[in-house]
Amino acid sequence: MFFYYYIGMKKYDIFNKAMRNRILGVAAFCFLYIVLALRPLSTELHLTPEWTEGITRVQGGSSAQETIPFKLGQNMGFFTPEGKITNLVTYPFKASISDSYYTSYSANNTSADFFLPSGEKAGTIKEAGFPFFDEDRIYVFLPGGSSFVQCSSSGERQWAYESYCPVTAFSSSAGGTVAGFADGTLVSFTKDGSVDQKFQPGGSNFSVILGAGISKNGDTVACVCGQDQQRFVVAQKSGEHSKIIFHEYLEKASVKQELVKFNSKDNIVYYGYEGGLGVVDLEKKQSYKLPLNGHVVQIQENEEETLAFILSRYGKKYTITVIEKFNQSVASFSYNANYSFIQVRGNSLFVGRNDKISKLSVSRK
Repeated sequence: MFFYYYIGMKKYDIFNKAMRNRILGVAAFCFLYIVLALRPLSTELHLTPEWTEGITRVQGGSSAQETIPFKLGQNMGFFTPEGKITNLVTYPFKASISDSYYTSYSANNTSADFFLPSGEKAGTIKEAGFPFFDEDRIYVFLPGGSSFVQCSSSGERQWAYESYCPVTAFSSSAGGTVAGFADGTLVSFTKDGSVDQKFQPGGSNFSVILGAGISKNGDTVACVCGQDQQRFVVAQKSGEHSKIIFHEYLEKASVKQELVKFNSKDNIVYYGYEGGLGVVDLEKKQSYKLPLNGHVVQIQENEEETLAFILSRYGKKYTITVIEKFNQSVASFSYNANYSFIQVRGNSLFVGRNDKISKLSVSRK
């Protein structure tokens, strides 16, 4: 009888132990569930429409107002973040506009008056050619297409560069200017017009520069170059020479001019290629490819530098793609238009489409 009692107690202990283990397991699961449930859920990016305004509804404004430039078809002007069109100019041939200035010009331009966003005359460019504004920097591409000058804020020539070969790529920043030429030469300039770097990236069977960019401090340049083994190349000034710090071959060769742009911290550089957007992390020397529908025409970053907005075009179809952490696509939408633009201010995305401008607020919820 004792034997049966002992066996029974043994089974009872085993049963209790199993129950305790099961209860402890359930308790641990509940604890983990509560802890994980208290963690914030991942947020989603929201683009919320705020307003849409026709560009022909001009309301005027004061020079003290913050204004944003636009260019749609044969119209250009300025608007406020609140949706007020402050200035509208229709031009018959070509025009250039930036945050600081605007002008229109003809095919046989010998000089050009240029204006502030308010419409007040800023000066006269006394150079024959095609004016180009980049923020507050004023350039003129001279007849023949192989030379250009930079002008002062009043329109006077400051310095010039002459070449025998056509300019095929051009960009500027607060730190300098860079130009690419049809023979595959890339030249960068300091703010006073002195040649800082001049070299041919090479590496392809046919030399040409299709896109160029320069960092905000002017020390680093990047370009899309060549045909038949097309490359993307990044170079820095090293003493009296240029040192290539990154390069990669592109699978599909572009025959179009491509956009190349550094971010405001100069640690990321974007470039368009046939079929998408390339992103290079210059600190890690790593590159990423983001397939896109169409040709990259604009790249804008928000002030926090957490998001980049890419405008691409395929025929009359435009696509806006939003990326974060420089290489992750988090949102995109498309629309049909004859012409379009994007501008980013703070947490607001402004989209121009044909003869209308819309504001979308950008948030995470």
